Amino acid sequence: MNGRFWSELARKLRKAAVLVRTPRFCRGLLAGVAAGIEHEALLRGLGDVRTVVDVGANKGQFSLLALELFPHARVYAFEPLAAAFTRLGAWSGSEPRLVRHCLALAEASGQRTMHVSARMDSSSLHPISQRQTAQFPGTQEVGEEPVAAVRLDEIVSATDLQAPSLLKIDTQGGEIGVLRGAAGVLPCFDWVYVECSFVELYQGQGLINEVTDLLAAAGFQATVYWQPCWDAAGNPVQADVLFRRLG
Repeated sequence: MNGRFWSELARKLRKAAVLVRTPRFCRGLLAGVAAGIEHEALLRGLGDVRTVVDVGANKGQFSLLALELFPHARVYAFEPLAAAFTRLGAWSGSEPRLVRHCLALAEASGQRTMHVSARMDSSSLHPISQRQTAQFPGTQEVGEEPVAAVRLDEIVSATDLQAPSLLKIDTQGGEIGVLRGAAGVLPCFDWVYVECSFVELYQGQGLINEVTDLLAAAGFQATVYWQPCWDAAGNPVQADVLFRRLG
């Protein structure tokens, strides 16, 4: 076993030691789901958020955190993979503020193919590139799964989005499609939090400049670059970017 394994194990143990202090997070752990507390310090600065739309929810790591941080919020979680959606449901059945959808979000509604990664949260509507697997070992494609996709503005309306509202997107290269499919409700969001890539990790994906330009045209400005990831040469690869609606 190499140093990467032991480093990752130590990180998970430290995180679990924090999670067990919170009853809701403990319920998640019992279902094998660790709340995404890596985002906590950033999200606490957003105030009393009343609506969260979690796109690419996976097992519900971000939704779990949002329910705890924003006690008045309704959370809409979208996850297309059947296995991940089942894990999401395993801990959230008693959460009345969580609305679950086993769907992908895209620019157009219809049947799509998910490229399933060996690490489920690295799966994508876009083929997984060799650059992705070199940067993040263990994320290679292991299969495909047909999924249903919808536009966000076809399933969530302006009346569902009580302000202040947050749109979180973590779709492994599908960000542009999600944003285009949200065009009808995008002005209703106060914040958009997107995992953006500086280089192509999934074939045909949009990069950070395209995401920034699209959101700028919709009236949003990037305010925070969170948890940047670098390659071995010190070049930026990914970052979570928080955009704020102007005006």
